[in-house]
Amino acid sequence: MNIEEYREYCLSLGKDVEEKLPFTAFHYACDVLVFYVHGHMLSFFDCDKYSVITLKCQPERIEELKARYDCIGKPYNESPKYWIGIDANTAPDELLQELTRNSYEIVKAKYKKHG
Repeated sequence: MNIEEYREYCLSLGKDVEEKLPFTAFHYACDVLVFYVHGHMLSFFDCDKYSVITLKCQPERIEELKARYDCIGKPYNESPKYWIGIDANTAPDELLQELTRNSYEIVKAKYKKHG
């Protein structure tokens, strides 16, 4: 899945998904594109490199996913207890979509807006 297809997929998850480049003040992270739901990150990657996509994941799933898929490893700049990194260049599209939707659902449920 190329960068534009992935971007479109993230935006298709719901009308509550926003995209931003929040780190433009930092030279090393100025091209990091972040997708948010209810103001909280669900996915991000460096637009220039598009190699590792960082996603939220259930802690109990992380080790099994790493053992099962070579494309899953450490997240970029987030806690490996709650986040995974997935190789955008080698991950099957279906897996990338499933794990991105999973991340969206985790964040949406945790930070659901009340009333």
